[in-house]
Amino acid sequence: MANKNTEIQFMNTLGRKKEVFKPIKEGHVGMYSCGLTVYYYPHIGNLRVYVFADTLKRMFLFNKYTVKHVINITDVGHLTSDEDEGEDKVSKEAKKEGKTALEISEHYTNAFMDDLDAMNILRPEHMPKATEHIKDMIDLNKRLEKNGFTYVSDGNLYFDTTKYKDYGKLAKLNLDEDAAKSRTGKDPAKHNYFDFALWLTNHKYKNHEMIWDSPWGKGFPGWHIECSAMSSKYLGEQFDIHTGGIDLIPVHHVNEIAQSEAAFGHNWVNYWLHSDWLVIGNDEKMSKSVGM
Repeated sequence: MANKNTEIQFMNTLGRKKEVFKPIKEGHVGMYSCGLTVYYYPHIGNLRVYVFADTLKRMFLFNKYTVKHVINITDVGHLTSDEDEGEDKVSKEAKKEGKTALEISEHYTNAFMDDLDAMNILRPEHMPKATEHIKDMIDLNKRLEKNGFTYVSDGNLYFDTTKYKDYGKLAKLNLDEDAAKSRTGKDPAKHNYFDFALWLTNHKYKNHEMIWDSPWGKGFPGWHIECSAMSSKYLGEQFDIHTGGIDLIPVHHVNEIAQSEAAFGHNWVNYWLHSDWLVIGNDEKMSKSVGM
């Protein structure tokens, strides 16, 4: 039984204020952490995010909570730009190393797991892979389509952000059209600058190895839909805590909230907790994309 005498407070990114933690189910915590895109070795900046989540989990366990923790593995669908541009990171590395996408994702997933163990980070209760949950993503996209939040343009399925009234609330985005042009103006198929891909069938990489059948044609999922599909599969359509790095707030987490609440019709996550990134010289964040 959880220690009811201990008041736990969090700085909730949603609302930017300190709040007392109140679990959905007494004595239980459902927690989701955005996992790694497995196309290269993780660096200490990546791993800091999981130290943060691990510390949080251990605090709950110390206070006698039962914790169900989920960390996903992104092995398809994360493009080189967070705004639906560029090439799938796993496929790009596979071409570079002369291996299959599956070989690349397996190798770097194992490396990630080894690093978690080396840092004494508790293994999550579930660690689902995106490629093993394509049906769940398709089903969620069909639900969004049924609820009237999608459109098909130039062969791709998009989420219509103008249909979701609270879009951008987590990041306090400025939705002014002129300000948004610099973010997503590269994709002429989008009806609105902040719209994002749910399923891609039309892209410039015609020999992409990782494709699946879908109601919208052969293709692969957008990056954001995987987290909504897998978190709800293992934690339910509403859960307590979502963690991740602050770099995920303005695009990935904003889009997760929009598509999840549009699909489920109610509040999705109660507490959003973010860790800051590590910086190197000249205040540049540490990242795999710059070789660190």
